[in-house]
Amino acid sequence: MHLNSHNLINPAVISPQDPTLLIGSSLVATCTVSPDFPLKAEDLYWTLNGRRLPAASYSTLGPSTLSVALARLNGSRQQSGDNLVCHSRDGGILAGSCLYVGLPPEKPVNITCWSKNMKDLTCKWAPGTEGETFLHTNYTLKYKRRWYGQDNTCQEYHTAGTYSCHIPKDLALFTPYEIWVEASNRLGVAVSDVVMLDILDVVTTDPPSDVHVSRVGDLEDQLSVRWSSPPALKDFLFQAKYQIQYRVEDSSEWKVVDDVGNQTSCRLAGLRPGTVYFVQVRCNPFSIYGSKKAGIWSDWSNPTAASTPRSVPGFLTKEPILAFPAGSQKLLVFLSQPSLFTARGGC
Repeated sequence: MHLNSHNLINPAVISPQDPTLLIGSSLVATCTVSPDFPLKAEDLYWTLNGRRLPAASYSTLGPSTLSVALARLNGSRQQSGDNLVCHSRDGGILAGSCLYVGLPPEKPVNITCWSKNMKDLTCKWAPGTEGETFLHTNYTLKYKRRWYGQDNTCQEYHTAGTYSCHIPKDLALFTPYEIWVEASNRLGVAVSDVVMLDILDVVTTDPPSDVHVSRVGDLEDQLSVRWSSPPALKDFLFQAKYQIQYRVEDSSEWKVVDDVGNQTSCRLAGLRPGTVYFVQVRCNPFSIYGSKKAGIWSDWSNPTAASTPRSVPGFLTKEPILAFPAGSQKLLVFLSQPSLFTARGGC
């Protein structure tokens, strides 16, 4: 007679049912067949994750009870647990149990947070030095005003990676916050150190808008870059500094110009004549309402492209500027091989 869980209700019981164990633990599980079914202990066998366990690990504890001994268990292959199954001789499934074998969580570390235009807060963290617990582990970010107020729980997870959470609103300025992360699984709870921050100290903003790259007259080794300051912060008292990065069309290596300062224009010099360049700009808003922190860089703006004039021996031709959004089809192809210049950068 072929027995399976589809046509029989509770033909057998496994004990313990769905246990949680530390890595390296041992376990003795028993499968006891219901007296309503004509099966004996010698009619049974065990599998773990579909692999038949050796008969040497079995013991007969009664006419209809067969045990299996598992030693030095490894971490569960899947967070939903390993499948320990009791079968009848013909392969029918009589009962099953999930084994949750793993480690308790370690306290989360490296909490970093940033606020986009002082309207929200996003935090990231790392799960601890070991990381892998082999068990499903929940992470909960909590926060509160430092001197008063109740604990709040972040609700929007995985917004900036696996270990992250986003607080979209209802944050106070000029008030320090305490922020921490709690990790929990079937084997315990671990709590990170508390991070204290003021929203004004962790502000970042949108990439600079209206980035324009153009030629500087007929100067074959220069391009002018202009952009606008972040509009989302126009009503706040702050300073800004900028960085530029640029590369030639056929290279993936970016050169960075650090000394742009707080101006919204820059001239790149020492470029190759007759060459297409991609340019990006980013912004670091700092000293917002007198904050002493260094500020956080925005993302880079979308690449903007333009070409330097082509150098022609004996005379200089005025060519139409080649400027196009990154990724669009090029409208002009230079036939001459450009000379090699090392860009000096600087503004």
